[in-house]
Amino acid sequence: MACDGRLGYGATQEEAITEKAALGSEDIERVAALLHEAAETHHIVYRIVDGNDPDWASWYADWLIKLSELPQLLRRKPVRSELIYMLVKLDREFNDKKPAESWERFYARRLLENFTPVPA
Repeated sequence: MACDGRLGYGATQEEAITEKAALGSEDIERVAALLHEAAETHHIVYRIVDGNDPDWASWYADWLIKLSELPQLLRRKPVRSELIYMLVKLDREFNDKKPAESWERFYARRLLENFTPVPA
């Protein structure tokens, strides 16, 4: 039995995997749209340096948690440091794998898999 907060107490690993596999494309699109909005907003805020911000993941995490609907879409408020970690990790994975889908959809899918709680 899994007992970490994301899987929920009493859920087997198999049940958790099944639940997370059921993530709908609508959820992915909604989170991807928020990521796109965050990118556009970040570029406006950092326009003086053409969007260059070495600490971009911190800015994105703050904006996504405090100024967007991400906590509602994930059904919980992510811990800021974990979201920063995930954003940096996903950036590396995306650049290494170079998938055919947009970075927004790639990140959205993985963020939903990581942060969406599975009902107990």
